[in-house]
Amino acid sequence: MLQAIGHILPIALAVAISSVPILATVVILLSPERSRTAIPFLIGWVIGIIVVVSVCTLGATLVPTPTGPRKQDDAVGVAELVAGLALLVMAVLEWRRTRKNPAAAMPKWLNTVGTLRPGAVFGLALLLNVRPKALLLAVAAGLAVVAEGLAVGQSAITILIYTAIAASTVVVPIIATLASPARMEPRLHSTQEWLIANGGAVTSLILLVVAFAVIGSGLARF
Repeated sequence: MLQAIGHILPIALAVAISSVPILATVVILLSPERSRTAIPFLIGWVIGIIVVVSVCTLGATLVPTPTGPRKQDDAVGVAELVAGLALLVMAVLEWRRTRKNPAAAMPKWLNTVGTLRPGAVFGLALLLNVRPKALLLAVAAGLAVVAEGLAVGQSAITILIYTAIAASTVVVPIIATLASPARMEPRLHSTQEWLIANGGAVTSLILLVVAFAVIGSGLARF
């Protein structure tokens, strides 16, 4: 199980540092409705991570596996190579987009998040887990769990650890802000400004690191 946890740590970190959910969290926490919408967003985000990575883990068990020694490792290795290459392409595209549009600006749709009702915010948090980038990371995590041949209980614990790390950058600010809004508001403003200016570059770098980690894991299985 420890080996599986080691494989999912960089993937969970990539989810945690993803700028879109963090920016959405900050917008919600700076809105007048944060007392009504922050917790639904938190719950939706955590549930979304658990559901998506669990589905991807179950899906990874369906990877076609020819009979013969080490054939399961080979099949998972091929799947990891595909997922890693897809993440690599996404990292390059994100970097090119950032270089092409260096001007710092909040995505227009994020500006409306603070006006949403609790139910809509909950749904948004779920939907953020099915973005292409989030799905690829969940697929990589699911493959890492399945590759180690864990029992159901061990797989569940690994997924919960993954979720705790991946959701931490949403959960911690929400809890801290609801507990002490006056102290957190200046930090939220500075975080928002920094992410708008640097979020794309950070995301592309993290995706690049994870892509090579997943590719390396896939190659090691042959």
